[in-house]
Amino acid sequence: MIDHATRRVRILGTTAHPTAAWVTQAARNLAMDLTAAQATIRYLIGDRDAKYPTLFDEILTAADIQVVLTGIRIPRMNAIMERWVQSCRHELLDRTLIWNERHLRSTLRQFELHYNHHRPHQAMNQAAPLGAVPEPLTRAQITHLDVRRRDRLGRVLHEYRNAS
Repeated sequence: MIDHATRRVRILGTTAHPTAAWVTQAARNLAMDLTAAQATIRYLIGDRDAKYPTLFDEILTAADIQVVLTGIRIPRMNAIMERWVQSCRHELLDRTLIWNERHLRSTLRQFELHYNHHRPHQAMNQAAPLGAVPEPLTRAQITHLDVRRRDRLGRVLHEYRNAS
């Protein structure tokens, strides 16, 4: 799930065989998480997959979330989520050999943390979804930069910060 306003991502779960029951439980978990976080989500944009039963919609409606379905074969109706999937594939999954579901969950959790706390977004003035907009550097600061790199997931993801 991705919040369109803040670009914050939440990984709701993984499974090799998603079923209607699994998706319904994910909706329940989402509703509980949003209630606990006191978040106000008004809409959920979803596709028309048969795995989303009417109970899925009912659970979200009970949590005051309106489900809006995308048009048939119109991925641009949910372009922000489609872009996140593309980022996840290019930056993580194309560079990582996933061994099993447990490894996938762990890897996606690390990518979620990286995406929400460190990855800059052009639409947000190079800020991360849960980070502040970086202060512009002065000419004097640029000449004395001390940039540090932190690697995640065995050097697949890199996070940079100014040490001073």
